[in-house]
Parts: sequence; structure tokens; C-alpha cells
Amino acid sequence: MRRAYKFLLRPTAGQERALVEMLRDHCSLYNGALRERRDAWRHSSRTSVRYGEQSAQLREIRAFDPERQGRWSFSSQQATLRRLDRAFQAFFRRVKAGGAPGYPRFKGVGHFDTVTFPRDGDGCRWDSTPHDARTRVRLQGVGHVRVHRHRPVRGRVKTVSVKREGRRWYVILACEEVPAEPLPPTGSTVGIDLGTVHFLTDSDGHHVQTPGFLRASAEELAAAQRHLATFPRRTRRRTKKHRAAARKVARLHAKIRRRRLDHHHKQALALVRKHDVIGRERLNTAGMTRAPAPRPDPDPDRDGAFLANGAAAKAGLNRSILDAGWGQFLRILAGKAESAGRRVIPVDARNTSRTCPPEIGGCGHVAKENRVTQAKFECVNCGLVAHADHVGALNVKHRAGLVLCDGA
Repeated sequence: MRRAYKFLLRPTAGQERALVEMLRDHCSLYNGALRERRDAWRHSSRTSVRYGEQSAQLREIRAFDPERQGRWSFSSQQATLRRLDRAFQAFFRRVKAGGAPGYPRFKGVGHFDTVTFPRDGDGCRWDSTPHDARTRVRLQGVGHVRVHRHRPVRGRVKTVSVKREGRRWYVILACEEVPAEPLPPTGSTVGIDLGTVHFLTDSDGHHVQTPGFLRASAEELAAAQRHLATFPRRTRRRTKKHRAAARKVARLHAKIRRRRLDHHHKQALALVRKHDVIGRERLNTAGMTRAPAPRPDPDPDRDGAFLANGAAAKAGLNRSILDAGWGQFLRILAGKAESAGRRVIPVDARNTSRTCPPEIGGCGHVAKENRVTQAKFECVNCGLVAHADHVGALNVKHRAGLVLCDGA
């Protein structure tokens, strides 16, 4: 299996300055390569510059600028050029598909936050001081940086990435050949229904309330964002107060993100420990949170006017879905289930909360009218009354069982 491990770095003041300079120089390399591609295509010759040609120039660039570009790992600079090449490949793919092209953009120093070392031992070395009780990672041009390793690393370290998040620095290890750690079988199968009021309802009738981390911090976050909005958006140099206001907003968002991630890990682990098979809905969260299309007014006397399209109400629902973080939770659940030897089965989500469940004495009737309110289910055929989220979880479990039978 493949796994990623993320650990907090604890650099010294000098090492932190070197890390900032490393990001700055890689950002400069990225922007310079992007400018070369753009200018070559704008030329009358319509020349296309590819990764191989730009990578071949690295040796000359490093020799010309030894104080900056020459300090860092050659392989990490190649990885930065590959990152730009992947951005262009995605751009051309979207153009061919007829979607929004999204031409690659120049990166500001504050928005370029990751440097990747493609191979452990080439410009970096994980656990570079094995004789020391404290774990360190050696980075070319930076030194041996102390790592807060809170759990053991299993498998073979393939790539090492350094990432800046606010004022914190992290090292991310991509490992291969990670051994599985199967849990003892429980013989239990469960279906789960995700929602915005109840984050999770299982087929046994247990509800997990939505923590609402964004909603809980909404007032404080809104005040911080209003204060940040008093400063100019476009400026060459931020003042000390401007930088402090931006850091506060970023710090609040990071806290919300960490609390949500912790909640998802705990709920996924609880499910994996209790059940061998977990059925869940196949959800398209990107489509569910898409803003409604505008509705132009057909009246010729009101040229340029638009009709109401429910965008305000949809925005509130979108915010609740994104605050719950269904997509992140399902990815975490799949990873933990694979490591524990469990099985997660995605099923069709259509009509799961509108079908009368035979598991609790229902008749199997499917109708839109069965869903009386957001929380209440009442079958129009047999009169069964139940919680709508529980009904959805029961039907998910039933469909997951059918998938198991078909697979057998």
C-alpha cells in the first residue's frame, strides 16, 4: 500500500530563513519557466517549450546564479519544472474537452508553499541522524531540521516534500510497500447516511451530530475578515498591521481545518473498528455545491435583468455541505478501511431516503411524498414512520448487501 505521513518541523531561526529562501527561489524558477513558455508561444514562430528543454537549462542557470539557484537540490528544481509541465498538460486537456481552460498563473511568493524532493537520499535524507533520539530530516542548503515525529513511519520512503502552512512548516513523506494492519473480523455490516444536521447516521439508528466548526467560528472569522478588508487588496508591500490581519484570518481557517480533520479521523476509525463492511452513498460533492446558473429575464423591456434562481438559499446549503466535509471524510474512511482489511462499498444514492425499508417492516414503496420533511419519513403506502436519515442508512446497507451478493 501507499501512505503519506505528515510531521511538524521545528526549524531553528536560521533554518527557517533558509526554508523561506528555498521557497522563494523555487517560486522564481517556476515563474521564469512559465514566462519562457508564454513568450515563446506568443512569438511569431509559435514555439512550444517542453519540460525536457527547460530541465536541460538547469545546469547553466545554477552556474550563473550559484548564490540562489545553485544552493538547492537539482532534483527538487526538476520537480518544480515538472509541476509546471503538469499544469500545462491539464490546461491543454481542458481545452480539448471544451471546458474552462484555466491558463497556468504566475505564483506569488506567499502562494508557492511546497518543494518536493523526488527521491529520499537525493538532496534530502529522512531520519538523517539515526544515532540521535530526536528525528531529523536533512535538506540540502538548510541542514538537519528537527521533526516532531508523533507516530512511526512504515514502508519505504519514496518522496519527501516540505510545505509551509501559515507560520508552520511540515514534512510530508510518501511511502510505498506499507504493510497492512488488519483488524480482527466482527461479522458486522453497516450503512451510513451523511447529512448536514446529522453528520452521520448509521443503519443501527445512531446519530452523530454535525460539529459545525465553521459555524461556531463564524463571528470571529467575519470580524477578522472585515478588518482585513480595510487594507488595500493590491499593494506592493504590506504594512505590519496588514500582515498581522492576514495572519489572523489564515490562523482561524487553519484551526477550523484541523478540527474538522481530527473529527473525520475519529469517526472513520470508530466505523472501521466496529464493522467489516461499510456501505456509503456515492456522492458528487462538487456537483452538489455548484452555484445555480443565472436566469436572464425574457422580458425585452428588462434587458440585462435576471430572475431569482435561489442562489442565496443554495449558498447556505453549500456552506453546510462544505463545512461537514463529506469528500474528505470518505477519503479518510477508504484509507483506514484498506489498512484495516475492511471493505467500503459505494452505492447509488438515488431514492435512499424515499424508499420504505423492508428491514424495519416497510413495504419497499418508492415515492417522493414519503419524505414528509427533512427529518421525517412516512410511507404513503403502508404508513411506516421513521427518521429519514435512518431510512437512508438502512437502504444504503441493503444496496451494499446486494453488491456483496453479486460479487460472491
